[in-house]
Amino acid sequence: MKICTFNLNSIKARKDLVLQWLKHRNYDIDVLCFQEIKVEEKNFPFDEFRSVGFIYQEVLGQKAYNGVATLSKFPMDRVLDGLNHDYFDNQKRVLITKINDVYIINTYAPHGDLRGGEKYYYKLDWYKHFISFLKENFDVNNQKVILLGDLNIALEDKDVYDPILLKDSIGTMPEERELLRNLLDLGFIDSFRFLYPDKIQFTWWDYIGGAIWKNEGMRIDYILISKPLVKYLKDVEVDLWPRRRRDPKPSDHAPVIATFEGLI
Repeated sequence: MKICTFNLNSIKARKDLVLQWLKHRNYDIDVLCFQEIKVEEKNFPFDEFRSVGFIYQEVLGQKAYNGVATLSKFPMDRVLDGLNHDYFDNQKRVLITKINDVYIINTYAPHGDLRGGEKYYYKLDWYKHFISFLKENFDVNNQKVILLGDLNIALEDKDVYDPILLKDSIGTMPEERELLRNLLDLGFIDSFRFLYPDKIQFTWWDYIGGAIWKNEGMRIDYILISKPLVKYLKDVEVDLWPRRRRDPKPSDHAPVIATFEGLI
């Protein structure tokens, strides 16, 4: 099974690109998790993705902002929309589904802001609630759980192209990194770092200044797995093909794909 996380920065703007990319890969993705779809559910292109094999589709949309969608070739149950919290669930950021006994937590974490701003505090508070929610609802040490998406934090200095230039900026602040470590401490494993502990690999590059061609990026998209899934994990890759397109215009993120054998 190949499962992918991909922040689209608008499904409307990126639909054709994604369909071209799937064709380029010979349609080898089995579960496709989108973030920042930026459309309400009624405007999601269900038919186009159904036509390339994603029969099972669950969408939690929001007009113009946020929104997540999980598409699958396998039968899938919708478990929960959001985090059981009226304030945080006004923004559509978390969709939980289940394939057999595997939970998939499709996540678009807040971007945040410079220290002291309203969005800065929202991000920290959202993460604190998210961690409490996960602790209360999942046994990560014993259940099969995949938490993936755009987490908007670069965990370590090697996850950014210039640790000195980007020190204490959005996504690298110590208090942000501490929260992501607290999330991992629930029992999650960073699948990419588990397989490639020293590899420099980014998942996001600014549109400005040709950053993708200079590889001036950050690793902020993750596929985190619970311990029972480690034995099935075979590979994790970042596919630069859709990020390096000029037409259709790409997302500023690249997709991350994890391969599991014997899981489904």
